[in-house]
Amino acid sequence: MATRIPSSVRTFCATIPRRRHFQLIHRSPSFLERKMSTKQDFKQEPHKIPGPIEVADEVLFANAHPSMSHVSPDFVPVFGDCIRMLREVLFTTDGQPFLIAGSGTLGWDQVAANLIEPGENALVLHTGYFGDSFAECFGAYGANVDQLKAEIGGVVSQADIEKALKSKKYKVITFTHVDTSTGVLSDAKLIAETVKKVSPDTLTVLDGVCSVASEEIRMDAWGIDVVLTATQKGLGVPPGLSVLCASQKAVKVSESRKSPVTSYYASWKKWLPIMRAYEKGTPAYFATPPVNLVYALQASLTTITKSKPTLEERFEAHRRASQRIKAVAKQLGMKQVPLDPAIAANGMSALYYPHGLVASDLLPRLAQKGVVVAGGLHSAIKDKYFRVGHMGITVVDPSRGDVEKVVASLEASVAEAFASKEVVVE
Repeated sequence: MATRIPSSVRTFCATIPRRRHFQLIHRSPSFLERKMSTKQDFKQEPHKIPGPIEVADEVLFANAHPSMSHVSPDFVPVFGDCIRMLREVLFTTDGQPFLIAGSGTLGWDQVAANLIEPGENALVLHTGYFGDSFAECFGAYGANVDQLKAEIGGVVSQADIEKALKSKKYKVITFTHVDTSTGVLSDAKLIAETVKKVSPDTLTVLDGVCSVASEEIRMDAWGIDVVLTATQKGLGVPPGLSVLCASQKAVKVSESRKSPVTSYYASWKKWLPIMRAYEKGTPAYFATPPVNLVYALQASLTTITKSKPTLEERFEAHRRASQRIKAVAKQLGMKQVPLDPAIAANGMSALYYPHGLVASDLLPRLAQKGVVVAGGLHSAIKDKYFRVGHMGITVVDPSRGDVEKVVASLEASVAEAFASKEVVVE
């Protein structure tokens, strides 16, 4: 039996242009038949590298996970996995991770708010721009701050650290493991040993924003009390997560403070129950975590901790890539900002421009070749040097050719720059 179409519907359909009517009928099925990309066929768009770190396709794919509630039964174990795997990266069995929406700078606030009470002393080892910033953060929370400043490109000596620790009682000592303004790598093991020997009650805090997952950090064995970092460098995840791990000693210090924590959002009193709940498989709420970034972090940490290369092999890969780039830079007339190769970071290089060249000669040429580098950051030498990142998948997966692309682009750009000036390279 034929279906009778009401006259009102026939009248409405008659007002639709025939071509549009055809599209309404025939485009819908193709839309319904479309399928989402799988992890295997997902590839990110071509872009400039490495700037300062490449993010793997599988990590970006995880970041595109459909949005869901942070208390969803599907999400809870993902958060718990990240907490457990972070311990593996830092070689700690009982350190307490805190994964909080924010940048690496939030790590400074967590340390200053939870571990320092107004009027207490903090000692900051300064190897570049970020030492000043950490000191400023402590001051905002009422701490009495002293700095030990190394010369540009140098590190604070063990003797100076011992002398300072003997001069007064410090609640915390902090150092930037790799200061991205200078490319200087501080000896975390030696610093922690010195603190333990001279002032064992002092908490040792490592700013590892530019070192975690690219430089060796053995939190338990070395006696590090806090490691703070962010996702957008060695961990190989888009920015947006403040990542911190505190020793049980540091947690107890925060819990036994006499005055209230002077930050609401950065308070471990608020966040500790949340982290413990997620690790046990139970959702909890204080402030909403960036769910998609946590999925991305899980993907990255899984690669770092559960597959080849091992963590030790990963560190060695960073050393090899660093040596390769620094050797080529030396051949091109570039000196390193670090005064000694032994204190140069493995995940980045800070390089003075060759004699006769400036930023405008080199950086645009590198960009034209698809390589992104950063200009100088340290105010005293800002216009004299630049920085290039070589960490994460860029060095762990040599088949990508990222390191060789950086090398070839440096060589070509320097040659072109000198040729344009008709300068003879000596």
